[in-house]
Amino acid sequence: MAATTTQDNGGERKRIDKDAPPPLPAPLNVPVADSHTHLDMQGTTVREALDKAAGVGVTTVIQVGCDLAGSRWAAETAAAYGPVWAAVALHPNEAPRIVHGDPDGWSRQGVRVPGGEAALDEALAEIDALAALDQVRGVGETGLDYFRTGPEGMAAQERSFRRHIDIAKRHRKALVIHDRDAHEDVLRVLAEEGAPETVVFHCYSGDAEMAKICAEEGYYLSFAGNVTFKNAQPLRDALAVAPLDRILVETDAPFLTPAPYRGRPNAPYLIPVTLRAMAAVRGLDEDALATAVAANTARAFGY
Repeated sequence: MAATTTQDNGGERKRIDKDAPPPLPAPLNVPVADSHTHLDMQGTTVREALDKAAGVGVTTVIQVGCDLAGSRWAAETAAAYGPVWAAVALHPNEAPRIVHGDPDGWSRQGVRVPGGEAALDEALAEIDALAALDQVRGVGETGLDYFRTGPEGMAAQERSFRRHIDIAKRHRKALVIHDRDAHEDVLRVLAEEGAPETVVFHCYSGDAEMAKICAEEGYYLSFAGNVTFKNAQPLRDALAVAPLDRILVETDAPFLTPAPYRGRPNAPYLIPVTLRAMAAVRGLDEDALATAVAANTARAFGY
């Protein structure tokens, strides 16, 4: 039986199927892109997801890989579908699993044995090759994640992150950053290595002060559905001070479904819900924000 919850509805209590897709939002007048999604995790066909998104004005998606299999799939899907562009990488949590193994199978790939640094080098070489493909417009999601990986995995994460920075610079592709509980170190490594021309902080998670630092560096900040959460005022404060020409919108689907649908499956067609909430934070007409976001995403990913 699917999990259910209740929700106020004009003084009544209504049961909601937590596995049920949220309803279609009203279409946007200005087409936009979902700058970060995982179609391979959404339980639908690519065509169905793209058609549903296009119906509400989301006409382009960036499909993001998190490991070798996902990155290969992203590149293949972008080659097969016109509205899709790809980003390829080893997720920050994937690098320690390659080096140290994954005895509990948290990576959803079954039990994995330690491969050491040689295995990480081999995996990074394939990411490098994939990044050369024309349909691949980003190197990511890479970065640092201190939430799921403890001190024993930090060296592998940072080594992988530095290599991804080099790959992005050599292929002149956008660097797509996953930063969780690691703001200072992410900014430090970028400064030490020299950032690529284009840097996108996916699912931006910093505060307004960090947003100002990113703005000074010319980095893009991509906001996901969690900007709508009640406890996310620091994200809204960051959105309020971010330069308009550096703002993107994403789903990170199937994760981070925007309110009032939090906890239900996310998908690119829900971008209008997040974008409208962002427009309210900025005090902008939604068409004006959509116009800016569409131009920013095309510029960042070079399509």
